[in-house]
Amino acid sequence: MNVDHATLNRWVVKYSLVIVQLSKKKRKPASSSWTMDDTYNKVKGRWFYYYRAIYKFGATLDFMLSTNRDEEAARRFFKQSIENNGMPEKIVIDKSGANYAGLVNINNLQFLFGATCFIDILRAKYLNNILHKITCSLRK
Repeated sequence: MNVDHATLNRWVVKYSLVIVQLSKKKRKPASSSWTMDDTYNKVKGRWFYYYRAIYKFGATLDFMLSTNRDEEAARRFFKQSIENNGMPEKIVIDKSGANYAGLVNINNLQFLFGATCFIDILRAKYLNNILHKITCSLRK
């Protein structure tokens, strides 16, 4: 069966939202420790920041594309990830001030609503690059 690439593209546009919604319903609770990574990628000729939350051996919990890398984008990403996967005990991030400010903002909101537990924030320059570490360890 031959299918034109334009047809495949229409299917992706039409059905991708339905697939994402169905996959979110079947997700199991995530582990209590996440790593958060962001990178700069080109999508359809435009540059975007690709935020992703990862747990265990590189399994992606959630992701988001954003035109900006600032506190607002980081807070939006963490809010989305927590809504979809539950509250983690600890998140490992890089030295980015925007990501740290976004997590502090989430913790402050937790405090305002009377929460007794907060997210521990571990900042390490390269510790959050779990996919890179796994790939390097497989090469040895």
